[in-house]
Parts: sequence; structure tokens; C-alpha cells
Amino acid sequence: MTTEVTQPTKDRIYVTLTGLPLLFDLHWPFHKSTSGADFHVLHADIRLAGSENLHAPVAVNLSETVREVMPSLEPKDAEGPIINALRKEVDRKQLEFMKSGKLVPVHFSSRHWDFKRNKWVFGKASDEDVAGLLTRKVYWQSRVTGGKVWLGDPTEALYLETTPAHVIELARALEGKKLVKFDQEFATATDALMDQRMKFEADMRAALEELEKKHAFERG
Repeated sequence: MTTEVTQPTKDRIYVTLTGLPLLFDLHWPFHKSTSGADFHVLHADIRLAGSENLHAPVAVNLSETVREVMPSLEPKDAEGPIINALRKEVDRKQLEFMKSGKLVPVHFSSRHWDFKRNKWVFGKASDEDVAGLLTRKVYWQSRVTGGKVWLGDPTEALYLETTPAHVIELARALEGKKLVKFDQEFATATDALMDQRMKFEADMRAALEELEKKHAFERG
């Protein structure tokens, strides 16, 4: 059974493995590069949730090699891989969040596609890491946008290199710890989870400081 999701993508929190809660505003559709280069471009804005207007505007440059393995450039086929490629760039400290950041090109290349297994790969996460990411996701989305949190999102399973069913299985353990309440594939934060605000925000600040240190060092 397919779960109906009414919440727009730009209102869904996607958390990095380092603990940064992100909101993605993808400016569809892709368009052909005007520079003469052989790639398609999609502009996007990545906002750091819980911050004072910190964001990273990007231009996703889709290589022709990757274009050939994608069914289409429509959101239904491209949204998940694009979000995860950008999220992985944040994990790798390649993007910087600023109040007035300039547009940064991000190359969406074949490094995220496994030609032998014919699938997207963004790095296999341990069950412990998955549980931690889900906990942060429910907290941040509940705090920032409110409402139920979709944990059966295929984009999450793709990012973690697992299945939606396994994500839900691990999320059920959070219900056993009284941190969430479940309704099919959706979770609602409990007071016990929201009471951990200081921990989640400290995790975010620590991850942001590490990212900022890296970029400060590169600027000299």
C-alpha cells in the first residue's frame, strides 16, 4: 500500500548523519546548461533549520552519465537522489551555511551511482546511526514545521542504504522508549522526546561548528 503524503518536500526535515537538520527547496524543473557544457542544472536552496536564516544556495549540475541512468528528470524520479546527494555534500563539509551565501555549483556525478549493482549509493548506515537520525528528524520536524513525520519516506531509506521497512522497524523501537507515537508510517513526537531539546540543539551546534572550522581553515 502506498502512503499518501500531503506535506510539501520543502516542509520536510532531512537530517544529516552529523546531526544538521535541513530543509530543501528545489526549484524545478531541470534546465539545460546555458554555458555550453553538457549537463542539466537545477537550482536549490538548503536551509539550516533552527538557525537564524542560515542557508546554502546551490546549482546542481547533473552530468550526462547520470542523466542516462535516470528514468526522467521529473521530481518523482530525481527528487530523492538529488536531496541525498546534497545532504551527502553537507556531511562531507563541502557546503557552507551563511545568511547571504552565494550560489555554489554542486556536481551530481556518477560517484553516487553503483554501475555494478545498478543502484544509488550514499553510504551504508549502522542501525544505531539510523535510530539516531530518525530521533533527530522527528524532533526537528516537530519543532520547526509541526505535524506528523513521515518515516516511511523512500528518500530516507535511499540515503541510509536500507529499505523503508527496515527504517520503520528501527523507528518502532523509539515508540517502545516512549519517544514517539506511531500511526502507520507516521510518527508524532512525545513530550519525552521534545524534552531533549538541549541535547539535539547541542548536537546541531557542534556539527555546525565543525563545518565552519573547515571552511574558515580553507579561507586562511
